[in-house]
Amino acid sequence: MGTVAVGYVRVSTSAQERSGLGLEAQRAAVADFAEREGLNVTQWFTEAESGAGADALEKRPKLAAAIAAARKIRGPVLVAKLDRLSRDVHFISGLMAHGVEFVVTSLGRQADPFILHLYAALAEKERALISDRTKAGLQAAKRRGTPLGMAGKSARAMRQIQSLGAEANRRKALEQVAAVKLHVADALAGGRSLRSAAEWLNERGIESPGGGRWHAPSLLKAAVRLGLREKAAR
Repeated sequence: MGTVAVGYVRVSTSAQERSGLGLEAQRAAVADFAEREGLNVTQWFTEAESGAGADALEKRPKLAAAIAAARKIRGPVLVAKLDRLSRDVHFISGLMAHGVEFVVTSLGRQADPFILHLYAALAEKERALISDRTKAGLQAAKRRGTPLGMAGKSARAMRQIQSLGAEANRRKALEQVAAVKLHVADALAGGRSLRSAAEWLNERGIESPGGGRWHAPSLLKAAVRLGLREKAAR
């Protein structure tokens, strides 16, 4: 039967839930992935709720139930796309603390929490940039006297561009992981302590995955996740 897992699918409104818009595609993506990976999805959780807000888990009982079910069977939660969990990078980071494996089928099972966090941050930034460009484009169209219908078509085109950017964001996340691994390995070379290695990174303006300064605990955590445990232990 393979390893057991639970599936989670979400739409943002109850109207979308009633129409089935997006749910069938998500479920099919999860089911196909599970079959390829030898996973047996024993339970499905379907939700119609916005993912916005740092306290979104309190508003999403089905996601909370999926986490509880996965913890009980000691299996992963399968979701088709990262934004079906949330569009908020801090919320994604918080989910990682529940001790349950989240597998985003569009990224593959090799995407550990470290990579998911980087991907979420990149996706959030890209959404903000696209939003700004869309607003600027609509304002420019309005100044030119473009009919609202045409402006609406421009907005739809921008949304299509956003969806096409998902694979590019995935590649960027993996490239950033590789770059961070090189920096961490360099910092730990020569027998530096974690504290001196963190200072070495900060002096060179190399930011941590969260975008801030390095500290010994965060460096150790990154080294372990990047497979550099032996270097960090010296």
